[in-house]
Amino acid sequence: MTLTRRKFLALTAGGAAAATGLTGCGSRSSLGAADELSLWAWTGSVNDDLIAQASKGIPGAPGKKVALTRIGGDYKTKLLTSLAGKSMVPDIVGLNDDVATYFPNADQFLDLHELGADQVKGDFLEWKWKLGITPDNRMMAFPMDTGPTALFYRRDIFAKAGLPTEPGDVAAAAPDWSSYIELGKKLKQAVPGAAITDNITSIYAYALAQLPKRYMTVDGQYIGNGDHIRQAWDLSVRVVKEGLSANAQSGSTDANAVITNGRLAAFVGAVWWAQLGPKNAAPESKGNWRVTPAPGGPGNRGGSFLAITKYCKDPEAAFKFITWLESAQNQAQSFLDPVLFPSTPASYADPKMTGADPFFGGQRIVDVFAESAKKYPGTYFSPYDSIINKPITAELVNVEIGAKSSDQAWNDAQHLVDRELTRVGAI
Repeated sequence: MTLTRRKFLALTAGGAAAATGLTGCGSRSSLGAADELSLWAWTGSVNDDLIAQASKGIPGAPGKKVALTRIGGDYKTKLLTSLAGKSMVPDIVGLNDDVATYFPNADQFLDLHELGADQVKGDFLEWKWKLGITPDNRMMAFPMDTGPTALFYRRDIFAKAGLPTEPGDVAAAAPDWSSYIELGKKLKQAVPGAAITDNITSIYAYALAQLPKRYMTVDGQYIGNGDHIRQAWDLSVRVVKEGLSANAQSGSTDANAVITNGRLAAFVGAVWWAQLGPKNAAPESKGNWRVTPAPGGPGNRGGSFLAITKYCKDPEAAFKFITWLESAQNQAQSFLDPVLFPSTPASYADPKMTGADPFFGGQRIVDVFAESAKKYPGTYFSPYDSIINKPITAELVNVEIGAKSSDQAWNDAQHLVDRELTRVGAI
């Protein structure tokens, strides 16, 4: 499974919504004192300075303050367990990019439409706003950060290979995935061993992240066996067959090594990969990296949400807090620390975000990701996407390591998906 920023920060992507179930009994009480709104989140999900300010008093909500608890381990399971017990439930909770997996339990959260959310809708990216709304139009989750995608590449290695080196020229040379593969072949010929992805599942994940449809329709029809998914699958296999993958599986000792030793000369990734990848694994490569629009168009991978539980002591104060925390000004501050890319386009012109990045040779990389975020078409995520994605990516790994042919792995993946969706009652 491909490493994400959330896993790197010891965050969680749980998967126990169906298994946990929201049944149980107990007092319907929330955590904390009467003047205190409890917030559950994970490490690296909020700006510490802003939380410190709110812990002294929520702007616009006199007499109310926030108390943050950082939840480690399996965040989702702990949250769902708390909701199932209906006792000592946090007032406000962070939800990860798998927000749709909470939709079957939407009645455990307040409908933010009723608290006036639409008054600030225009401040946010439309596609991000929609992701927190259930198919029956209940606004369960409020936008936090996003994960726009782009192409990272080593300018020095591209120069050595005689390839274009400036961001605009690289983008012109690889506007789509096929031309990216051709560029990769030239790169490998000139610099033996050079790769344009760490592994097969990364190509698949980022091709999928560009699509206007994914695994299921809003009305619950499974379409993960359709041509759009097969094309992303075949693209991933093609990259491997051309010898352009470093075959460094996530979690292996090679995962960082291929960045450190320069073998990974290019990578389509989300904005958070800048920190996770080169800045973490190859700090000595400072100045050599550049960013340009990704082949195949804009995409998004990652991003979080805030929700107010139905046990909240003061919904109005809680809503004041989340709208203040996720304002354009404060999202720009959260980009500095902990490097969360805003869902508010007004943030992209904030001086806190527009500075040159020395690691990327003085390039204003925010401009590239801002365009990706604004142009991303959006898509529908179903409550079952995680269940569907797991066997598909597992079978792609089988192709990369030579355990199965592409067709066999595809058929096996679809069989496993059908079994799992049947088991949870989705089909």
